Amino acid sequence: MTHRGSNHDILFLHGFGFILPTSIAMSSSQVNPTNGQYDEPAEIVTIFDDKGRELDCYLENELQYDGNTYVLLMPVDVAIVIFTENVKGEGEEEAIIVDDEEEITAIFDTAKAVLAELNLSLKRTGYVLTASGELPPLEEENIISLEVEEHGSEVEPEELQFLASFYFQGQKYNVCTPVNPILFIGEKSESGEIRILSEEDEKMNWIVEQLLFEEEGEN
Repeated sequence: MTHRGSNHDILFLHGFGFILPTSIAMSSSQVNPTNGQYDEPAEIVTIFDDKGRELDCYLENELQYDGNTYVLLMPVDVAIVIFTENVKGEGEEEAIIVDDEEEITAIFDTAKAVLAELNLSLKRTGYVLTASGELPPLEEENIISLEVEEHGSEVEPEELQFLASFYFQGQKYNVCTPVNPILFIGEKSESGEIRILSEEDEKMNWIVEQLLFEEEGEN
């Protein structure tokens, strides 16, 4: 599903975390382009999904607005996206991101074993699957453009790095990681607890713009 902002198209995963299209990632001064590799130590916070699963994130940016504190977060480990390909009419293939909890549970051990062959350890973390370890070198032939549509409107293809594929009960699954970082927007309480905002939150679009482009607007 795609969240359409005033000037940008943002691909949401599971209704919470989102991937920046290349045009936004390149222009935003708030996103570390090295996917978590910092020259200086960055603050790490832990967030929890509604099932109590945790996800460690770097604190990328913070915004004070109307008495509330909003934060921009990026997972410490590599985000993992699994999708299937279904054949539509006239031989066209449709990519479907796997986000059903039962399906993820069913294929998890197989996906974990496949990634282990690349020295990556798959984790059932909150909000999104992640993997620890060093990614293979990014090569052009391993970049997949995933096109997502909403209400028939075309959006900028999202680039994923293909890692591996496997079959489960006759269905082929592709395991990838976004080339550009996956990010989360959270609202931070006075006690330090962070509530992750969903794409349906009416404040989301404005907050994303402010957290990503506040310096851009000042220049």
